[in-house]
Amino acid sequence: MASAPLPEARAAVPALGPERPVVWPRRAQSTLANGLQVVLVESHTVPKFTGQLLLRSGNAAAARQVPGLAEMTAAVVRTGTESRASRQIEEDLRRMGADLSTGAGADSSAISFSGLAEFSAGLLELVADLAQRASFPAGEFERERRQRLEELRIERTTPGFLAGERLRKVLFGEHPYALVAPTEAQVEGYRREQLADFYREHYQAGNALLLAVGDFSAAAMLEQIEKAFRDWPAGKPVERQEPAPPDLRARRVFLVHLADTVQAQVLVGSRAITRRHADWHRLGLANSILGGAFNSRLVLNIREQKGYTYSPRSALHALRQHGYFSVHAAVRNAVAAATLAEIFYELDRMRALPVSEEELADARNYLSGVFSLGLGTQDGIAGQLATVYLHDLPEDYLETYRDKIRALTADDVLAAARKYFDSPNAQIVVVGDRQEVEPQAALFGEVGVYDTQGNRM
Repeated sequence: MASAPLPEARAAVPALGPERPVVWPRRAQSTLANGLQVVLVESHTVPKFTGQLLLRSGNAAAARQVPGLAEMTAAVVRTGTESRASRQIEEDLRRMGADLSTGAGADSSAISFSGLAEFSAGLLELVADLAQRASFPAGEFERERRQRLEELRIERTTPGFLAGERLRKVLFGEHPYALVAPTEAQVEGYRREQLADFYREHYQAGNALLLAVGDFSAAAMLEQIEKAFRDWPAGKPVERQEPAPPDLRARRVFLVHLADTVQAQVLVGSRAITRRHADWHRLGLANSILGGAFNSRLVLNIREQKGYTYSPRSALHALRQHGYFSVHAAVRNAVAAATLAEIFYELDRMRALPVSEEELADARNYLSGVFSLGLGTQDGIAGQLATVYLHDLPEDYLETYRDKIRALTADDVLAAARKYFDSPNAQIVVVGDRQEVEPQAALFGEVGVYDTQGNRM
């Protein structure tokens, strides 16, 4: 019988091996006569291909008229065209062994699809049909509207959603980014014609980007795309000038009252930068050390040492026109104030002292490794490319990312923390039972109280 390994043997951790180089597949880029931008990447590991048709318009484009309109439009786009009913679309997808989904965020709408490479022409024709000739069937519209109402009612009982919604309103004021979701009354008031109007204005070739990654010849794929999309009329929506977000000074506290909850959702945030900013990489590294990874300072403090919550995190949110930074944690009501105190302690520590060389090395390895893992699938490559082209990043952004991360120093992290971890002017959102958490929230500033519908109490 073999003896058990000694404790020191079990504790020994092998050294990291050398980082493997990332070889980026070559991209083929072109723009069709109607303005449709096309980016193709050959990947012959599996006989499949993955694609995204991206429109550079999302919920922010219509937020002032009808909040959530892009999301609802995308949902109904999938349900029928002038020549295909919903059932026919599903049968076509099954016949081709393909998947297709639609969706929208703040800045973009998407038709995402994947299937066997041998059926690429048929799948592209279906995507082109949806992009150009969606019919918005009345019955399908009503079904999606009812489903959105149910989703919204659930969201209005979800602390994480309520906290994020309130923070966006605080950070962005009159800018469309402030509107995360419609009210129930607004969804009740949706009309099919509003979706069709948004579709006609924003689903235009000059507003679109088609990405495809997979087992194909780029030249042959481009021929299929030109055939499928050549009749899409040229054009793009008129760009609008949006109001500037407010200039926020001093900490303020916003309490969303959710009755009878035993936990409080704590969220601290401030505006930050977009991916195009020169400081993006060093701010990303600083965020990883603070709370962007599972071995971060927030996790070690609030989870491991204090036991307040399982997984506190910090995050950077890069929208097209603006960005913001946030720290979140779901904790017991009794420790809401203590959690906020630890969050500000860690923010201020990042702003006051350089990080250690060990932390710096771990964070660089983490970001580089996560980035590399994202290139292991067709979906991953397509997602990375979407980030580049939707945010108008440099052509070599992906190829140079790891080198730029590895070149960052402790001084870079300190400078980013001092500039963007804006502890003195951070905005605080707490979602929980008012009776339990309001006295704790008041320790950090003047408290404004709201109900779950966003109304001031």
